[in-house]
Amino acid sequence: MEGRVAAPDLDSAPVSGWPSSEIPIDHRDSRRLSSRVTARTLSQRERNRALLARQLLLEPADLPIPRAVERIGGLQAQYAPSAYVGLWTRMKAFRRSALTAALERRSVVQGTLMRSTIHLVSAREYPALAAGVRAARRGSWLRSARGAADERTMAGTAERLRDLLADGALPRRELVRLLDVDPSIWNGLGLWVDLVRVPPSGTWERRSADLYGLADAWIDMPEVDEAEGIELLIRRYLGGFGPSTTKEIAGWSGVPATSLEGSLARMRLRRFRNEGGEVLHDLQRAPLPDGDTPAPIRFLPTWDATLLINERGTQILPEHHRPRVFNTKTPHSVPTFLVDGQVAGTWRFEGGRVWVEPFDRLPRTARVVLDDEAERLRAFHEEDG
Repeated sequence: MEGRVAAPDLDSAPVSGWPSSEIPIDHRDSRRLSSRVTARTLSQRERNRALLARQLLLEPADLPIPRAVERIGGLQAQYAPSAYVGLWTRMKAFRRSALTAALERRSVVQGTLMRSTIHLVSAREYPALAAGVRAARRGSWLRSARGAADERTMAGTAERLRDLLADGALPRRELVRLLDVDPSIWNGLGLWVDLVRVPPSGTWERRSADLYGLADAWIDMPEVDEAEGIELLIRRYLGGFGPSTTKEIAGWSGVPATSLEGSLARMRLRRFRNEGGEVLHDLQRAPLPDGDTPAPIRFLPTWDATLLINERGTQILPEHHRPRVFNTKTPHSVPTFLVDGQVAGTWRFEGGRVWVEPFDRLPRTARVVLDDEAERLRAFHEEDG
């Protein structure tokens, strides 16, 4: 899977050629931004198709795995197979062995990042993403700890953890025992020393991501300041999920909206409005398909970030179906499939077969395509490596 890019470079493309209503706006005063934007309004349908295009769900991509992961803003990987299925549904001719090999080659890594959840990201972007979320995550953790530990205690314990990992990766259970700390304290230590999950843990073959190593021993970790990290967070979210409001970016990244405003004001972005009149930020050359663009049937894994609450504006998950996907029994969501760009049912792999459960009766042609895709997914589950 080392094919080459067939999509535009969102970070360096020129501005020329956009309609006047989409000309990038470079505001220095974010507090007055809303009143100064006169760009066009995007419909929910247009935002839906933009999300699908940027998530590589309109057309599978022929990209190296690290580049694909960057383009979609990373992949949640609390359940290791989700990252594999997430790439299978977005890439041409993807094989499970390709992601495992990328993890072993260290071109992609798994670490706790946005929203304090495990994400698969490229090795080259991990340092900046970690820098962008670090302060917000530390503050949130210390507040939730309610005096159980202060910053000085955590920093000292993190140094002990660094010493334990100096000779290589160790399992979580062993680290907690050697540190002799409460599991709640362990859960915050990664905010004071950057840790990655080391393969074979966190792979299709060994799904528990419980083997920890020092990030700076596993990959290059150049110094990156918080502002640079926050700008990359914004770029990756808009490139994978935009156009978006400040609140939506904050919801995905876990960084407070107030901490994003300075970077949003400095960055050269184009802006739209949603149907409620809110300002939508966007990268200059990011895909923006017509709302009538056909959307193929796609299977999504558990934990797919397209279904999170910050994507409500796209209605990829219709509100009346949300309780069937997220509820007290399935807070992590369930595997779903899309028909015409919206969740239309769930699926599961069981007994050597992919079982699909549509929420409503599907047109016959859609059902035929769905069954064909289910067969491809079955073959993916049963392939050798």
